[in-house]
Amino acid sequence: MTTRRQALHSREPLVTLSFLALILALFFTLPGMLTRAQGAQADAGKIAYLQPADMNTGALLLQSGEDGGLVEAPRLNTDAAITVNGTIARVVVTQRFENPSDRWLEGIYVFPLPEQSAVDALHMEIGSRVIEGEIKGRSEAQQLYQAAKDNGQKASLVEQERPNIFTNSVANIGPHESIVIRIEYQETVKQEGGVYSLRFPLVVAPRYNPAPSNVDVVDYGGKHAPNDPVPDRDRITSPVLDPAKFPKINPVSIAVKLNAGFVLGDVTSSFHKVNLSRTGDETATLALADGTVPADKDFELVWKPKAAAVPQAALFHETVNGQDYLLAMVTPPTLDSAPKQLPRELIFVIDNSGSMAGASIAQARQSLLLALDRLRPGDTFNVIRFDDTMDVLFKGAVDATPENIETAKNFVSRLDAEGGTEMLPALKAALNDAHPSDTSRLRQVVFLTDGAVGNESQLFAEIAGHIGRTRLFTVGIGSAPNTYFMQRASELGRGTFTAIGSGDQVLERMSTLFAKLEKPVMVGLKASWPDGTAVETWPDPLPDLYAGEPVVLSAKVSSMNGELHFSGTFDGKPWTAALRISDAIDGLGVAKLWARSKIAALEAKSYTDPNAKGIDKAIETVALEHHLVSSQTSLVAIDPLKSRPDGEPVSSVNMPLNLPDGWVYDKVFGSPAAMPRQYKAMAPSRGLNQSMAPMPSEALYGFDGGAEAAPPAADTAQTPDSSVSPADAKPDVDTTVAPTVPADNTIQAPQSYPLLPLTVVPKPDASPIALKASDANRRLVVLALLLTILSAVTLVMWRYHRRDYASPRRTGRRI
Repeated sequence: MTTRRQALHSREPLVTLSFLALILALFFTLPGMLTRAQGAQADAGKIAYLQPADMNTGALLLQSGEDGGLVEAPRLNTDAAITVNGTIARVVVTQRFENPSDRWLEGIYVFPLPEQSAVDALHMEIGSRVIEGEIKGRSEAQQLYQAAKDNGQKASLVEQERPNIFTNSVANIGPHESIVIRIEYQETVKQEGGVYSLRFPLVVAPRYNPAPSNVDVVDYGGKHAPNDPVPDRDRITSPVLDPAKFPKINPVSIAVKLNAGFVLGDVTSSFHKVNLSRTGDETATLALADGTVPADKDFELVWKPKAAAVPQAALFHETVNGQDYLLAMVTPPTLDSAPKQLPRELIFVIDNSGSMAGASIAQARQSLLLALDRLRPGDTFNVIRFDDTMDVLFKGAVDATPENIETAKNFVSRLDAEGGTEMLPALKAALNDAHPSDTSRLRQVVFLTDGAVGNESQLFAEIAGHIGRTRLFTVGIGSAPNTYFMQRASELGRGTFTAIGSGDQVLERMSTLFAKLEKPVMVGLKASWPDGTAVETWPDPLPDLYAGEPVVLSAKVSSMNGELHFSGTFDGKPWTAALRISDAIDGLGVAKLWARSKIAALEAKSYTDPNAKGIDKAIETVALEHHLVSSQTSLVAIDPLKSRPDGEPVSSVNMPLNLPDGWVYDKVFGSPAAMPRQYKAMAPSRGLNQSMAPMPSEALYGFDGGAEAAPPAADTAQTPDSSVSPADAKPDVDTTVAPTVPADNTIQAPQSYPLLPLTVVPKPDASPIALKASDANRRLVVLALLLTILSAVTLVMWRYHRRDYASPRRTGRRI
């Protein structure tokens, strides 16, 4: 017994120490284990971002706008119903947002509308319920939307970023839920030379955003801020899919009801196949032949009256809130004899930046070569080309001799598209008039570009301040040109805008343009109203007119009596036209078109009169009165019912866009081979395109019947013998390159078309929130098992200790 007692006593400290160590371990580790378990449960309630390794089928993931996590992209379908009555079009755009994920999402979609559109209605459909949108001041609308989003209510916010770029933010789209947003607007039909047309844009092309200036600007508060030519660059930038690696998305259907108001001749669609049904002499209906098409190029409808049926005048009327509004369109007659033609100084400017690669540069070259052929003896000319650098072909305008024209053709034929779109230096060079007081010849600038820039305001200010005697004619090239920039630039430059969307249109539309350049302008246009009639008209003053262009005037009048008289000088001869006001026909939406024209005139005033004050407030007042979206007002619709449960987060994503048809992805987004020349050596370290992961050929959501987009067709333009350079052909050729390099000679990466991160990864079998929750449950089970085992071991050790050392009976036996 002595030996056993000695053994037990020798083990007593070891057992006691082990017992105490186990108790201390439980004491210190249990709180941490519980905290981790609670954290896992909490994580299950937070947004659970996807990782590529979590997925097993094709899906498009976008970066969250909140903290950069990856979430599955919402899907979008768009339907456009267009109704044309005479010269007024009413359009209903229906956007269906679908959330394919298991998370709550906010989708932010950047989309285009015509630059003259009057957006006046917003409807949000949730099941069988319809929520009507309200027009609010921009900041108030943003606050209402954000509050609804934070409170878990469904909401939609439509904002104007440019007159032709809008954003639609849709908050709290539930897992696997759809929300339908309907946006309505109206506009006037374009008329030119007896041809009527309507353009419905389908995609916002990526915009080139020049870098902010290094020069600080001090505001009235004494704060320094960089002079950024595109202060809202983030709001006009969306992820863009590479069509060579990913099928096109965002399917669109289009249906049109056409009531021309005259006997119809030809009705054609410029870029899409349509099924046309003539329902009467003056009416027709049509729809896309393929049902849906990807949103990657503008839709254009063109119709003509039958011979001898061209209306020369039209006057429309609408009464709103007791106020009378008029819309007048008068087409001047054509000349019976050839007009006297003055010699001209023509400056051709061609954009050969990366966005012009592919079909666009071929169309631009073809257009410019045709323009060079239209030069007449006695004319002078020059050619300027630009990307992120600039070349001026001749040191000054040269005579239009066969030798000089051939030199220019060789120069133009060699142009390739690459680099950024630094438009301002080229515009300044084109407007630089060496002989501003010369009245013996007309000075005209023809500017060929897709207009894919974000610094429109900077360019407008340059035109308004330096146009002088020059007339600026813009030619929009490509499938999705920035028509707002092109139209407004031509208005400020007292010229015209021509759109060329395909190679088939080059000959016809450039010929029409040169017919304008070669014919006299109608000047001194005035509109005279009956005595005693109070009137507010836009545009004011009326612009100069070119052959085939109608006078388009909108007015708010105090009386519908008397006649409206137009007068002007055409080819040195007086011209007049009169319309009886009481004969005006009813025109739904005339008041809103007047308000939209007034807003456009107010916006233009900020460029022509930099010291003008109160413009923003005036725009807001007009837009609120007529329920229109503008730069100062927005449409907001909020569901009064709360849908997102408390504790369920919402993730914001910028919805992806297609690359415009005919664009070359690598030329736009800065692959080393397509980068501006002075930056190519920096390409390996810049990582311009590293955020774009490789994409599989299949997509989770292509539109029905949609096939993977083929790479753009190769440029088929012929290139002359490269052994002959412009400098060799003409000694006074100016081949000076003007790169956009800062004054301190430090080379910076160009602020090119922004590229937002997106990737394609497999889709998970279960939602990430469910995975998080199941992981937390597993942790709790493991913790419970561990506690059970530790408790059992503790109990056994305690009983052993009591039996051998603490029990009185055992103690008596040992004694």
